[in-house]
Amino acid sequence: MTARRRGVTLAEVAARAGVSLKTASNAVNGTGRMSAPTRERVEAVVEELGYKVHAAARSLTRGRTGTIALAVPSLRPAYLAELAEAVVEAARQHDLGVHVTTYPEHEAGASRRYLAQFNANLNDGLLLSLAEHETLEPSAFDVDYPLVCLGTRTTHGRADKVATDDVADGHAAARFLYSRGATALAVVGAHVPFDPEEIVGANEGNAEMRLRGIHAASVEAGRRIDPRLVGVTGYDWTIGSGFRGAQAVIAAGVPFDAMVCLNDGLAIGAISALREAGFRVPEDVQVIGFDDIEESAFLSPPLTTMDSRLEWIVPTALDRLAARIDQDASEPVDLRARSQLVERGTTR
Repeated sequence: MTARRRGVTLAEVAARAGVSLKTASNAVNGTGRMSAPTRERVEAVVEELGYKVHAAARSLTRGRTGTIALAVPSLRPAYLAELAEAVVEAARQHDLGVHVTTYPEHEAGASRRYLAQFNANLNDGLLLSLAEHETLEPSAFDVDYPLVCLGTRTTHGRADKVATDDVADGHAAARFLYSRGATALAVVGAHVPFDPEEIVGANEGNAEMRLRGIHAASVEAGRRIDPRLVGVTGYDWTIGSGFRGAQAVIAAGVPFDAMVCLNDGLAIGAISALREAGFRVPEDVQVIGFDDIEESAFLSPPLTTMDSRLEWIVPTALDRLAARIDQDASEPVDLRARSQLVERGTTR
C-alpha cells in the first residue's frame, strides 16, 4: 500500500524561506508588514513546495469566514436564478464563496425577519434582493453587518442599493414601440388594477415604476393607456401568469397593436395567448419584455426585451459589499443604470 503523501506545512515554508513562522503566515494570508523582497521570497517558496493555504485557518486569521450570503425571494423566476449564478461567478473574483438562500416570497415581514436574524458569524456580508411586495421601514436596514440591496424598493438611504432605473426603462420600452408604429399599448404584469389618475410614488416596486414610465411615454406620444388593456397578475410573474394576463386583455375586446410585458416570463406566456387567439407577432401585435433571460433569444421569433444589466449590477454590488466588508464607513449609495434595448423579432 502506498503511503498517503503528507502536505507541506507552513513551518517548512518558513524554514525554506529563512523567515519566522509568523512572517510566513503573514505573507500567505496577505497580512502584516514586511518588505516586498521578503513577501516575494515566501511566495516563491509556497509555489516551489506546493503549499496549500488552509481556507478555514486563513479566515480565522483575518477574522472572516470568506463567505457571503445572497438572499432572494425565490429562485423560480429565470431572472433571479441567473442573478444567483452571476453572483457566484463574480464572488470568485473577490475570493469569496456564496451561500444562496431564499426567504418566503409572499409571507408578510419575511425579508424584515431575515435581516434581523441574519447570522453574521457564518457570513461576512449579505446581498439582499428586495421583495416586490414589501416596503421595509428605515429601521429594518439598521444592521451591524455589511449589507447591499438589489432591486427597486427603497432602503431609505440606510443601506447601499444597486438597481436599474425602472421608470426610465419603462419609458424607453413604450417609446420604442410607438416609434415602430404602435398606436395602442397593452401591458401585462401589473400588481393591481391600473389607474391613470393615480400618481405612482418613488417607493413602489418594479411593476409600478415600469408602468409609470410606460404611462409617461404614452402621454408624450399623445396616447393613453386604457385600464382595460392592463393585465393584472399580482406578484406572480411567471409564464402561466403571462398567458392568463394576456387572455384577460384580449377578452376585454379593446383594440391594441403592441404589448409591454413587465418581464420576459410574462412575455413568453403572453405570446402563446396571442397566438392562440389568432394574433400574429409582430405583424398584428408587437411584444417587448424585460430582463433578457437566456430563453428570450431562442423563441420564434426571438423576443425584443430590455436587458436588465446583470453584467453591471452584479459586479457593482459585489464591489460595494467587498468595500463594506473591508470596513468602508462612507454614506450608503443608491446606484442605478439604464437597461439596454435588445431589438429582436417580436417588434417591427
